[in-house]
Amino acid sequence: MNTIKIVKSCVVLLIATMTTISCSDYLDVNTNPNNPAESTPGLTLPAAQRNLTALNAQQMTYLGQYLAYNWATPSNWSANQEFYRYTINSNFYGNIFESSYATIFRDLTYVQNYNDASGAVNYDAYKAIAVTLKGFQYQYLVDLYGDVPYTEANLRSANITPKYDDAQTIYKAVIAELTTAASTALSLPTNAENPGSKDIMNGGDMKRWARFANTIKLRMLVRLSNTNQDTYIKAQIASINANGAGYIQADISTNPGYSDNASKQNPFYGYFRNVTTNTQTDRGDFTVATDYVLNYLTTTNDPRLNRLYAPAETGGAFKGAPQITTLPGTGFTSKNLSKVGPGLITTVDANQVVMSMPEALLLQAEAIQRGYIAGGEAAAKAKYEEAIVASFTRLGVANPAVAAATYYSQDIANVNWGSSANKIQAIITQKWVALNGTSSIELWIEKTRTGFPANLPQPVEGGGTRPVRLLYPGSEIARNALNVPAQTATTPFTANPFWK
Repeated sequence: MNTIKIVKSCVVLLIATMTTISCSDYLDVNTNPNNPAESTPGLTLPAAQRNLTALNAQQMTYLGQYLAYNWATPSNWSANQEFYRYTINSNFYGNIFESSYATIFRDLTYVQNYNDASGAVNYDAYKAIAVTLKGFQYQYLVDLYGDVPYTEANLRSANITPKYDDAQTIYKAVIAELTTAASTALSLPTNAENPGSKDIMNGGDMKRWARFANTIKLRMLVRLSNTNQDTYIKAQIASINANGAGYIQADISTNPGYSDNASKQNPFYGYFRNVTTNTQTDRGDFTVATDYVLNYLTTTNDPRLNRLYAPAETGGAFKGAPQITTLPGTGFTSKNLSKVGPGLITTVDANQVVMSMPEALLLQAEAIQRGYIAGGEAAAKAKYEEAIVASFTRLGVANPAVAAATYYSQDIANVNWGSSANKIQAIITQKWVALNGTSSIELWIEKTRTGFPANLPQPVEGGGTRPVRLLYPGSEIARNALNVPAQTATTPFTANPFWK
């Protein structure tokens, strides 16, 4: 993993950003982001990056882990029952929608639209970064909600009730924006200001930003594989090839200077560990492995098991629980079950991954296998195995290359490439393992798209149908009622995303 060292001044700038730019949504008519009194792209960009990273590392990953049946709750806690009952309503995880518009898009739009009045400084590098990150988050909003505000969004007082745009139209518009962002990042004018340490994700390395834009775009194109648009997909991949940057070559991660202080910890770490004492938070105690995921990792002889999960405090065995609201107390309390492991909860100041190499490599493997990228099955196999090595490496498995080769050489379907009759199933199953605890919202979305992993359990109390999307939050319904698309209690289970 490439580590970007952040100087103290960047942390100070970030703190200043968080105090001068207040939280609001697109109904806040008192703030004009195009003419702010106290901000610049250098102050606003790290705040947007920090907020996007925290939302994805915490709420979106936690949601994905439960809907992908990786995590459960012990018998001595009553938390998370909405996951087992599939209680998807307008109060469920509304912060994903709210935070995206209220803070992330607000700040990124400001950066995107900023111009130096004197004309002496060019901010195209900042703009390319802002467009890339907006594309990253818009993709998720479409995947999770369908139609969302896009063309009229982020205009603040100019339009406080934006219309909702068609999901597929947004997808293609974002893909076009990402194409432009990558091109801009690679061809900046000589007077363009480089963000440097103010960019807390890539340290101002614009080739890394071009690769990130290309990789987000690839994810979206692969998502379209069921829509009979192969000609469009191949043309868009040709445009990626044309810019010459390729795809990410290291994890894309964020670090504004995480430290062992309140609200400054690595966000994933801070979800599970308290400040200073490093003792478990309540969430750390009530988040445990499912019996299914531990059984899968055990039966496939996967050494990532003891990196993804920790042995139980009582007895030292790896033990999980089913996703059910009422468990027997004996043997199923938090001390009896495996919790989130040391390969995921690393250090308080660790970089927070936004997009990992295992995901990027598995996306390429799928694109090759589907014929979107040249190379044939041999090339797809190579990317698949490279992704497994990358997963072993980032989780801290000892001797990762050797351990990974031993693992994927077993004659087991969805582990060994040659033993897998359905190569797409193998790729998505390995993604389910590799993204356990990292960008895990992908696991739920990929299950919806492909149906894999096959035979993934779901709670009996959930009614037998895994949800395929979220509902618009109640706050949005209240303030933009004339534009919010109609939705009912069955919408989360029946209204498949357009790419399904």
